[in-house]
Amino acid sequence: PCYCKTTKKKKTPPRHQSDQFIRIRDSSWRKPKGIDGRVRRRFKGALPMPSIGYGSNKKTRNIHPCGFKTVVVSNVSELEMLMMHNRTYAATIAHSVSSRVRRQIVERAEQLSVKVTNAAAKLRAEEDA
Repeated sequence: PCYCKTTKKKKTPPRHQSDQFIRIRDSSWRKPKGIDGRVRRRFKGALPMPSIGYGSNKKTRNIHPCGFKTVVVSNVSELEMLMMHNRTYAATIAHSVSSRVRRQIVERAEQLSVKVTNAAAKLRAEEDA
């Protein structure tokens, strides 16, 4: 795993006028392009406009808080690719994978000593029942 210090992710800037319209309340940032836009012209008191400085550190970019880079895995054969890279990459089981295949992936990952970030997902319900 990467033992470099991962910093907390900065809050993404709100989209211009997203507080006024429900339809764009939770949408991602779009650059304002209007001719009179206060945000585009960077007026004092307007929303901050993102620039390249908002990017995260190159060393810690795409690194999970556990210190690994993540790869989405849907079956056991995709997990085999991480055999030689188990010190840098961790597996994340895809959302649509059944609990039966999940169990197989988790067992095989243990044999290959590959970390699975969501190993307990969708397996707890069957243990309780």
